Amino acid sequence: MDMLVWPGKSASDLSETEHPAVYHMLDVAAVAERLIEPFGFDRQLRDALILLVGLHDLGKISDSFRDMLRDGVPQSFRHWELTEALLFELDPVLVPQIGGDPWPRQTLYAAVAGHHGRPPKRNMGGLAYSGRRSRDYRSALDAVGSGLDDARQAVGAFCALWPDACLDGLGEDRATALSWWLPGLCTAADWIGSNTRWFGPQAAGPGLAEYLARARDIAGKAVDDAGLASGKARDTQLFDFSLRPMQGACAEVPLTDGPMLAVIEDETGAGKTEAALLLAQRMLLAGKGRGLFFALPTMATADAMFRRAAGSVGRLFDRHTTLTLAHGRAGLSVDFRDLVNDGPRGEEDATCTDWLAENRRRALLADVGVGTIDQALLSVLPVRFQALRHFGLSSKILIVDEVHELGEPYIGAELAALLRMHRAAGGSAILLTATLPLAQRKRLLEIYGGLSDSPAYPALTVAGAASPIALSQAAGPRGAVRVQRLSRADEAVDLLAESAQHGAACVWVRNAVDDAIAAVEMLHARGVEAHLLHARFALCDRKRIEAEVLARVGKDGQGREGFVLVGTQVLESSLDLDFDVMVSDLAPMAALIQRAGRLWRHMDLRPAATRPVPAPVLHVLSPDPVQVADDRWLHGTLDRGAWVYPVADQWRTADVLFRVGQIEAPSGLRALIEPVHGDEAGLLPEVLQAAEVRAEGEGAAARGHAAQNIVDLAAGYRAGGQATDDASYPTRLGEAQRNLVLARREAGALRPWAGDKGDDAWAMSEVAARLTRLDALPLPDQSAPEIAAVTRDWPEWKCAEYRLCPVAEDGTICAGLRYDAGLGLIFGDNS
Repeated sequence: MDMLVWPGKSASDLSETEHPAVYHMLDVAAVAERLIEPFGFDRQLRDALILLVGLHDLGKISDSFRDMLRDGVPQSFRHWELTEALLFELDPVLVPQIGGDPWPRQTLYAAVAGHHGRPPKRNMGGLAYSGRRSRDYRSALDAVGSGLDDARQAVGAFCALWPDACLDGLGEDRATALSWWLPGLCTAADWIGSNTRWFGPQAAGPGLAEYLARARDIAGKAVDDAGLASGKARDTQLFDFSLRPMQGACAEVPLTDGPMLAVIEDETGAGKTEAALLLAQRMLLAGKGRGLFFALPTMATADAMFRRAAGSVGRLFDRHTTLTLAHGRAGLSVDFRDLVNDGPRGEEDATCTDWLAENRRRALLADVGVGTIDQALLSVLPVRFQALRHFGLSSKILIVDEVHELGEPYIGAELAALLRMHRAAGGSAILLTATLPLAQRKRLLEIYGGLSDSPAYPALTVAGAASPIALSQAAGPRGAVRVQRLSRADEAVDLLAESAQHGAACVWVRNAVDDAIAAVEMLHARGVEAHLLHARFALCDRKRIEAEVLARVGKDGQGREGFVLVGTQVLESSLDLDFDVMVSDLAPMAALIQRAGRLWRHMDLRPAATRPVPAPVLHVLSPDPVQVADDRWLHGTLDRGAWVYPVADQWRTADVLFRVGQIEAPSGLRALIEPVHGDEAGLLPEVLQAAEVRAEGEGAAARGHAAQNIVDLAAGYRAGGQATDDASYPTRLGEAQRNLVLARREAGALRPWAGDKGDDAWAMSEVAARLTRLDALPLPDQSAPEIAAVTRDWPEWKCAEYRLCPVAEDGTICAGLRYDAGLGLIFGDNS
């Protein structure tokens, strides 16, 4: 037979041409040539990797695949499983060309076979056992059937097209690292090479060399159109303002050789993001990456960073910079959609292609990505397309913001694994923080071979450098923030009511949503028009409230006089807000420092003389740390908020903070952080020690859970990778959530709560709360005709995880649950 007769894709209709498998394989190889070029492999290894990528669909040259494609005959082996078997069988054809040792070849064979997001797992034996092949191996060759000779011919022909391909000198460690990277390259190339927008069906005819030349011409345009044609870093001025001390340090710090890790520690509002961009630009110019990925702790912080990045990253490269937003609700971001739909307005504006925007997994392939840390952490979990994420990140300088929030045992172990994998692929990283404990910083620096015990703050620390750069500790125009304890919630209400009367912009940050709702109701009872913001609003209402809050107390807010806001942790980092008076529930020191960063924030716009209060004061609702009768010490003062954080951290924070009496940034921050979150943590009252022991046990269990979940990098992709659903391997531990989709009754039918929002209306009507709490209630029957009329088109997974909930005119959803556009989701039992 002729190897061109084997189909690679089914025709969409009877009149369309079947695209031969070998032509498709050459399409993908041509794309891979474009994608791999900037990575700097030596020519022989580069060509060997391209050759193997080209052979990724060798298993389509088989009776099994042809019969499935043309006649719908079920397959006992998927075509990519047959690819591995054929590469094993035809290894003697490849060896004279590519050489190398058996184990590295076997490792890379499995890597390219696993290009559909999962590694092959059939028992094929190994190259070293060719004399006694496994049952699966023999069955796979039976499935290949009459295609074997043509597959052999194809391998020989492909070898002739890349005559310099060679694996000689490739050791096991390098092969293992490549085994995680190569499937991602292959997937990206396959997705582009399979797209008929660029690679339409071609009838059998041209020889392989002629066809490859044609495919190479198309591949250049395809890669460019997709948004993956890497530009070169530009040595241009990013910002037109005078640099702050940390920004100046980042513009001048010597760069180390090879993969590099830098830790930027400075107070909230010090311009760390711009400092990171200045350093990242220098690292790009030094060849330490070809793009950036900003990893943020939440979707809200990612959205905020995307808005900031869009204004500056377009100047980083010598062509239009592609910029994407990567998280589960990126499609609902107006800023992101405007970028996709409108394109760049000028030469230095970022853009985003339709191809990149189609799938959040592709977001990591853009020049610059902004997303949640979860999108990066999925590259070290055994989930489908984990290797694609790793490939996308491997060319990026990874910038992790608010890294102190990733110190919890489970996510901290994931972050360490991510940095290890990133470094192994040659990647560099920058970590940003205001409140990182020294012990956590030490663990992170060690991953890149660095060590520093310096307590200097603010500081720029580069792993492997002689010592960190210590910066001036001079306080800014705000000065020290005095701390005052409030012992009862009604004292907080009195303070906020009186301050608002005098024209102050006020905020009360609470630890729990139910407590925030209770606080607003107390303020309303006092005649104070308080606003509320937390995570238990339908998305449409949350975005509306956020816009209103930013318009009043944002950086350029207007009409701030007497404005009162009650919120939860969403206020700590996601929104750039500025208040005159602040009350906060007692929280761990790092969180309180973050919250205090929203107090008297923009002193250049609102100097002290213009404020309605004489000085910045953080009022903390807390019991007296000197009087601890039992392990429920906190519960008499806080309600649900007493359960949110470990009591040991809470007591140590109160003990240190009320003794010191102030937060002085930046000079005093290290002395506040270490006694609570660091190795200097002091002894607890005896009645709280058992609670700390329990917390330490839970932390150890979480680290053990992470160790079981994180892929075994040393095992390589075939043994260590999986194709599990993302939900089975969470990036964070915590109580499971249930998603509700809220609806109104209009004209005899259910309509989205969000109203007229087009295709996004139902998504904008979603709200989430703790699963155990919701499932204990009599939620609306999902089989009711009016609900089934909406949900009948939902996919099976959504029907299992979501509940459509009509909201009555009085807000009732069911007994014990109601919704209010100004208060959010309210549990009537307060349980």
